Amino acid sequence: MNSSNKPSLSWRQRLAQRSGRETLAWGVVLAACLATVWLVYFWTERIAIGKLQASGAQRLEVYVSSLENALEKYDFLPKTLELNRDVIRLLQHPEDPVLVDTVNHYLEQMNAQAKSSTIFISNLDGNTRAASNWQQPDSFIGDNISFRPYAQDALRGTPGRFYGVGTTRLEPGYFFAHGIYQNGHMLGLATVKVNLETLEKRWVQGADKVMLADEHGVIFLSSMADWKYKTLAPLSPAIVEELNRTRQYYSKQLEAIPFISDRQLGNGARVISVREQEHADTPPKISSSVMTQIKLKSPQGWTFIYLSDLAQAKASARAAAAFSCVLLGFFMLLFFYLRQRRAAVAQKLRAREELQHAYDNLEAMVEERTSELNAMTQSLSQEIEVRSKAEQKLHITQNELFQAGKMAVLGQMSASITHELNQPLTALRTMSDNAVILLERGRLDDARRNLAKISQIAARMGTITGQLKIFARKSTTSLTSVSIPTAISNALFLVERRLQVENVRFTLQLPPEDIFAMCESNRLEQVLVNLYANALDAMNGSDVRSLRVSVECTPEHVLIHVADTGPGLSTEVYEHLFEPFFTTKPQGLGLGLGLAISEQITRQFGGVLRAENAPGGGAIFTIELQIATQEEKHV
Repeated sequence: MNSSNKPSLSWRQRLAQRSGRETLAWGVVLAACLATVWLVYFWTERIAIGKLQASGAQRLEVYVSSLENALEKYDFLPKTLELNRDVIRLLQHPEDPVLVDTVNHYLEQMNAQAKSSTIFISNLDGNTRAASNWQQPDSFIGDNISFRPYAQDALRGTPGRFYGVGTTRLEPGYFFAHGIYQNGHMLGLATVKVNLETLEKRWVQGADKVMLADEHGVIFLSSMADWKYKTLAPLSPAIVEELNRTRQYYSKQLEAIPFISDRQLGNGARVISVREQEHADTPPKISSSVMTQIKLKSPQGWTFIYLSDLAQAKASARAAAAFSCVLLGFFMLLFFYLRQRRAAVAQKLRAREELQHAYDNLEAMVEERTSELNAMTQSLSQEIEVRSKAEQKLHITQNELFQAGKMAVLGQMSASITHELNQPLTALRTMSDNAVILLERGRLDDARRNLAKISQIAARMGTITGQLKIFARKSTTSLTSVSIPTAISNALFLVERRLQVENVRFTLQLPPEDIFAMCESNRLEQVLVNLYANALDAMNGSDVRSLRVSVECTPEHVLIHVADTGPGLSTEVYEHLFEPFFTTKPQGLGLGLGLAISEQITRQFGGVLRAENAPGGGAIFTIELQIATQEEKHV
């Protein structure tokens, strides 16, 4: 009885063991298949996200360039306001109603020409004294801006830059602020407000999802209205206190965007999911996007954000995962086919037919999927070609805009060069004629010296054009110790022929010792030539023509006086003497840039250019420069 039961129990045990091993093996195979499908999905999605990230970065470069171009053209504007004498006088006499009215009209005209939002002038206490919107009920006149960071930066001597919502009109804008100086002392602030909403409107009209956030993560420009004045992360109490103190966003409620998920990628990109609701009567849906970010070096750590929809990337990943499932299914079917063939030779033909049928179906599916992938590839190629053509057109447009800007600057420089090189060109023409006569008479040494002087004048003309370019870009000047008598002599050489032709008596009074001042020789000679030429023009109708140049020394300064016997300076001319494009000469004989450039050059030397009427008639222009010490003379 026992001997008959033992074989039966052993067979059952072996069957159970075999069934357990097969179950474990199939479990391992199933887990490996699922892992393979997941890896295919993961890597396909990652590659697609990488392409979206690269495309977003390229698009962001275009938006960064457009923003920088929009801001750079206003960077110089606050600095130019100190060239207006009425602005200086208003800050010195703020209660003068005539000055207030004059400056208000000037700012209104300047604001219309620059196409900015508002231009206003404030004193050192932050109180606004004049504004371009002076006629409007909500004018900035009387407002105090001392709490604004841009005003505090400008008061410390550095250009102020700040984006914020206005406390008067509740209009957002970007503020440029710069100190107004006279003789090295700050008198007040000039502020220009630029509206960036036009830039945002162009974003809204486009198909891209692009935003601009500040250094705290507050989105203040966005092509999506729901995200504007939202934060990328909850703000800390310290940042909230700072924003309340500066009133940067005034009455805006800065709420954090409720991200459902947020996953960091490389190069500052993130994969986010947000619950969106297009209409009030429709249920919300979850949208996933790739957030590509580029942090600007300036101004103030802003960050551009570009959102790319993940739907296409996920669709590609799902297609790749489905294709891997098909391949895995194929191998599984092949395995079952071989197993079935070994297990049942009798059913070989049937199994082969079923396998062939399955293989045909699989091949049809593969061909269908392959055709879909080919169509998708062709569509992507066409899209890439369209985008490439669009980028080429954008590049051509940018080059045309850049060329137009260069031509505008070249026109301004041509006017200055024509004004500054008139006298050297006259001298070159005269000396060239003299050289011809000397060569005809065989006076080769005199002709050689004459040609050497022509070469010097031509070199000096090249230096003058370089100096005009430096002045136009507001570049700094390296000050050195310069001999004043030498500079006076070099400048006199350019107008010497004109003195002889117009019968002008020239008088020069110099101290017995050589005098040195801190300046730059070529630029000082440029100022002197301009003063000589203006003096000769002023004496054109005078009976007595006398040009007097004298030099005085004080313990700290060198004074160069240029006096003429012309009609002198009237009150109207004196008030606008150093303003750009102001001239008393007939049309076509002057642009009104000479004295403005000379005054700017003298100020860059740390000196002063002033004018007054002489007691006996005529005008006296005085150049006051810092005297060079003994150590500076040897350098």
